Amino acid sequence: MELSEQELIRREKLKELKNMGIDAYPAALYPVSHHSIDIKEKFQLDENSNEWADVCLAGRVMSVRDMGKANFCVIQDAKGRIQLYIKRDDICKEEDKTLYDIVWKKLIDIGDIIGVKGYVFKTKTGETSIHVCEFQLLSKSLHPLPIVKEKDGESFDEVTDPEFKYRQRYADLIVNPLVKETFIKRTKMVNSIRTFLNNMSALEVDTPVLQNIPGGATARPFETHHNALDISLYLRIANELYLKRLIVGGFDFVYEFSRNFRNEGMDRTHNPEFTILEFYVAYKDYFWMMDTTEKLLEQTAIATNGKTLLQVGDKEIEFKAPYKRISIYDAIKENTGIDVSNMNEEQLIEVCKQLNISTDQSMGRAKLLDEIFGEKCEGNYIQPTFIIDYPIEMSPLTKKHRSKEGLVERFELIINGKEIANAYSELNDPIDQRERFEDQVRLKERGDDEAMFIDYDFLRALEYGMPPTSGIGIGIDRLAMLMTNEVSIQDVLLFPQMRPEKNENN
Repeated sequence: MELSEQELIRREKLKELKNMGIDAYPAALYPVSHHSIDIKEKFQLDENSNEWADVCLAGRVMSVRDMGKANFCVIQDAKGRIQLYIKRDDICKEEDKTLYDIVWKKLIDIGDIIGVKGYVFKTKTGETSIHVCEFQLLSKSLHPLPIVKEKDGESFDEVTDPEFKYRQRYADLIVNPLVKETFIKRTKMVNSIRTFLNNMSALEVDTPVLQNIPGGATARPFETHHNALDISLYLRIANELYLKRLIVGGFDFVYEFSRNFRNEGMDRTHNPEFTILEFYVAYKDYFWMMDTTEKLLEQTAIATNGKTLLQVGDKEIEFKAPYKRISIYDAIKENTGIDVSNMNEEQLIEVCKQLNISTDQSMGRAKLLDEIFGEKCEGNYIQPTFIIDYPIEMSPLTKKHRSKEGLVERFELIINGKEIANAYSELNDPIDQRERFEDQVRLKERGDDEAMFIDYDFLRALEYGMPPTSGIGIGIDRLAMLMTNEVSIQDVLLFPQMRPEKNENN
């Protein structure tokens, strides 16, 4: 690997440190007592506390201002940044000034991680700072950080190149502090959802990632091979069928934050590896689930942002219940002026031609309706909207509607023009479920590589008897985009999928 001039210089500095007997990567425990933000906030309230006479903190060197026999330096720790004042005679109390003149001034670089001990004070300009009495190098940085100019806490040339941000997230987190806030907020969001469900006495469970059959959704799976058993396995596309097995087994309310994998396209709202929350509740239906989903998202918005009206791009989205409810047939009519409720496959193909929507011979009635809704309707629903009462062909795992012939008790929640959740009154009739699976097999034979497999073990589970149940899947990554006001799914994933990096070693 060819090194840059800066990388070569830093390696030379590392050698010099070793020659001086200084370990650039010491293994000893470093006794951090405070973080930057804690010091700044508490020192403002009580400058005379004895707490400030002896503090110890560690962080990454982000800038240095050389003033001869003294330096001002800014370090960044896990919570923020704070200024250090390092004076030659304070850290070199003996005649030997090597620690300051050589180590500090010549061998320490931007990006190095150091530990310091000293006391807190305010500079003449009123900035809370640490007067350093001791410092230690904790980790030498051999790769220079991207340079980001700042003034008055504002960044003027943040690193925004997606290739850098997503491939080198570790560096992105260092030089773009607001990126860290996005992921802290995402964790708050997940924790608030977990608390909501736990308070309802739900049980969090784990189900298999490697599955014999990629069931529970219509999607193209990733396939792998288990050497010891000499069998093909699939990375799960959904955890639905396993959670419903648990309902059969006697659990009334189960949930899982599921890492799922779909071997499909990538764009601003799709990543091949993603997180779904699914939960299933016995003796409930999709009406109950709509009410519960409204409460969950309302509380999540408050827990994450302190309010229900959120800015998302150039739009304001209100998460306070209740949400609009409209059938998929009415939604298509509302947006296209065409009533497709009684149309067969051939008629829907003609509608697609009329609307300039491409089709192919593998598409059955369900796929055609899905294409029409996705192309002409979905993007128009900005405020939270439940699209309800889907045709039976579109929903092979859903209970038939109790009062509307040819429909099922299903909803999708659309927010900001994208599907956020999908939920059903779950199909618990094993005979009906077997027939729906067989319909999926016929679609697969026509060339639909997203059609479902028949899961015979799940059918056997249903034959033992599953109580009336409602279930939902909520896209955690897409919900995080809304809660953090990010426009791309890559911005709410710490390490989004990317092509392998091209270099001389590949």
